[in-house]
Amino acid sequence: MPELWLPGAEIHDLGDHAPTDQQYPPKAIAHITWDRNATAAAPQDWCSYEDLVNYFTGSGAGSAPHLVWDPFSGRTTQLFPADSRSKSLLSPTESPTRTNRAGRVVIQIEAVFFPYCRYQGRVYPRLVDTPCAGWDRIHAWIASWGVPDVWPMGRPAGFSGCRDEHAWETRGGWYAHADVPFNDHTDPGSWPDFTAGPGSPDSPPSQQHPVPPASPARYQVSINGLPYGYGARGYQVTAVGRALVARGFGSHYQSGPGPDWTDADTENYADYQGSLGYSGSAADGVPGEGSLNRLLGYLPGQRSVSVSHLVSAARSDPGAEQGHRTYGSEVAIVEQALVDEGLLEQQWADGSFGTRTVAAYAAWQRRCGYEAGAADGIPGQSSLHRLGAAQGFTVTD
Repeated sequence: MPELWLPGAEIHDLGDHAPTDQQYPPKAIAHITWDRNATAAAPQDWCSYEDLVNYFTGSGAGSAPHLVWDPFSGRTTQLFPADSRSKSLLSPTESPTRTNRAGRVVIQIEAVFFPYCRYQGRVYPRLVDTPCAGWDRIHAWIASWGVPDVWPMGRPAGFSGCRDEHAWETRGGWYAHADVPFNDHTDPGSWPDFTAGPGSPDSPPSQQHPVPPASPARYQVSINGLPYGYGARGYQVTAVGRALVARGFGSHYQSGPGPDWTDADTENYADYQGSLGYSGSAADGVPGEGSLNRLLGYLPGQRSVSVSHLVSAARSDPGAEQGHRTYGSEVAIVEQALVDEGLLEQQWADGSFGTRTVAAYAAWQRRCGYEAGAADGIPGQSSLHRLGAAQGFTVTD
């Protein structure tokens, strides 16, 4: 299955996921934010990407797309996973389809742009006049979801619509907002060309073979508040590297893995992505949320743990089904600390506070001077604070 989250996107998951209507073919919808009205005679300053992200994650969440795309820098924020509907289309009761859901996927992209915007002193009449930075990556990801490189109602070349209910219901591909039935917007006015490779209508997705990047990717993503990709640093980088080695994907390391993300981490992660069936830009070695969760079994979080959460996990996980995770991201922080203290084998740092973790924590308690029933493997305030001080995480009640 393709990545639910665009590799390289900044993730601001709005929740409120909802399935699409699978009887319709896959679609992508092209929008521009058009947040200001400007003309050739009276251009206006571009409205920043950050402003639009703040809008769609705040008061504008009720009309949020999947992707908010800055065509000048290539930065992209994703608000819904690919298999959920988003909310940027009108869907009145008289419409025969639920427009935001009318496809196996209905992926909506808002380019942060309005005609005759002024950016760094230059005026851009059309979206295609911008650098369209990051477009190839967005296009490849959408194509991986089976959206063909066709415009059933014509590639947008101006601000007019061509709404055809029959085409909308029966043909997959790319649609301008101006072409969606029962909508009244006329954007985007223009849209960048498709690149060669994924999404070609001449062959189905299962027969497409995008060419992987020629050199290691050097950008970062944020997942659950932590950075991944070239230059990222932290315990989560070490956790990924060790998990890759444990899975047999460590051939590019000359030393480590360690807390600094290097090209070797990228190359090893790309090998792992390839083993999952990803290709092209979806296998560039920078994690997506789905592949990271599959590698680790949890998503690492900020280095803070709750005593009550750890106690609950230590009492629940050993008697539950093998691999059961209660507060898995917090347990993983403690487990990694126990690994680094030499008390737990790396293979058992999996986010489940099972019997081996209980035994390792009991060994830590004994190291702290506790005996008998006070060294039962159930975390307490004092011992957990001491472990946090030794290994660099904070502890809350």
